[in-house]
Amino acid sequence: MTAHLRRRPLISGNWKMNFDHFEAIHASRDLGLRLTSADVVPVDVTVHPPFTDIRSVQTVIEAEGVPVALGAQNCAVEDSGAYTGEVSPMMLAKLHVEYVIIGHSERRRYFAETDELVAAKLHAVIRNGMTPICCVGETEAEREVGLTKDRLADQVEGAIGGLAPEAVAEMVVAYEPIWAIGTGQAATPEDAQEAGGWIREVVGRVAGAEAATAVRIQYGGSVRAENTAELLVCPDIDGLLVGGASLDAVAFVAIIRAAADAAR
Repeated sequence: MTAHLRRRPLISGNWKMNFDHFEAIHASRDLGLRLTSADVVPVDVTVHPPFTDIRSVQTVIEAEGVPVALGAQNCAVEDSGAYTGEVSPMMLAKLHVEYVIIGHSERRRYFAETDELVAAKLHAVIRNGMTPICCVGETEAEREVGLTKDRLADQVEGAIGGLAPEAVAEMVVAYEPIWAIGTGQAATPEDAQEAGGWIREVVGRVAGAEAATAVRIQYGGSVRAENTAELLVCPDIDGLLVGGASLDAVAFVAIIRAAADAAR
């Protein structure tokens, strides 16, 4: 068993802005019918529905024993107040949300989320007893001019700079190269490992060696069952953040099973 497999792999399905609450109920039940507890023994699995679906998905997961944890795709910085249209991390925690995606590239790009805002949201998630999945990644233009490491370092340092090492150790960092998201063009295992190793190095520099060893690093970007094993064999890739394929229960379960096989 390679060293990275001692960090339990985390497979997360990001549904993005898909499924109304009726479709979400069906998708959750379909997942529960196909996924057994034995499938997830070596891995953790999360699903991240839209806000309007969270209560419906929570009910299915808990009533029917679907072996996944409930996640959210975003949250506000504050727990309450005059913030029309925002969703409080405290409210998410009350719905038994366990993981929250923070700083997804689509939030950074379309909603102008800065590194400072991402850090504030990360603190809010931790303050409310949930685990952040903090996304970092470079654009194609940044990659082409050799700025990948600089961009990743800026994002990681900005996110975790004010956190205690033990908090960093418990969180998740998701490397999602923006040029690979929704394009069908996945990073090679070599690309993923180089980025994952660099992220772990930066975490060590900021939060110390113990935090760097413990933090889980996911890869996200055109993930499918066929490339799951070759990504998870990378020493510094400890899971996958799955987009489009997580909307199809058959495809998502195939990824989960491939991940579990790689972890055994």
